[in-house]
Amino acid sequence: MEEREDQSPEVNPEGEKKREIDLNTLFPGKGLDLNRLFPDEGTKKLLAELKRNRRDIERFIKSLHSEEE
Repeated sequence: MEEREDQSPEVNPEGEKKREIDLNTLFPGKGLDLNRLFPDEGTKKLLAELKRNRRDIERFIKSLHSEEE
């Protein structure tokens, strides 16, 4: 059992490195280095989720408007 527990943490950091969030790509044209401004991975994930939620909400509102027509 101990070997399996040792393997799990190794997989998680690799997966996180592959999913590294580039805030400058998510929010282009801001004129700041957002990755340096928000170095914490938790904050980066929160901002990425915020952007994704905003996009989903905008799509939902757009679909409501198209149903009205």
